[in-house]
Amino acid sequence: MSLFTTSLDAHATALSLLAERQKLLAGNIANADTPGFKARDFDFSQALAQARGQAGGAMAATNAGHIAPVSPAAAEPAWRTSEQPALDGNTVDLDRERASFADNAMRYEATLRFVNHDVRTMLSAITGQ
Repeated sequence: MSLFTTSLDAHATALSLLAERQKLLAGNIANADTPGFKARDFDFSQALAQARGQAGGAMAATNAGHIAPVSPAAAEPAWRTSEQPALDGNTVDLDRERASFADNAMRYEATLRFVNHDVRTMLSAITGQ
């Protein structure tokens, strides 16, 4: 496997995990006032290491150029414990969720920029410009 496809696969996996985490964080923020709602999140670094360490999963790549899907088990969300539990049982810390949401969005955008740069570099090499 070439360095380009290895890099692209790693970035694709990271983008999938970051998108999944963004959904969780958005759900936490949306339910900040829902009584009894338990905030959920997952450790991105651990999920990425687990996803990159898995071989195949349920689907098989029929071509060496195919991107392996991210296993849902790689991004298994866990209930987040609250440092200041609310009286209604809600564990969402809005400040923490907003900070995590912004950090995750920046990581997603940075990873997307790397992918765009890799693709532009490859197109430049192909077209000879």
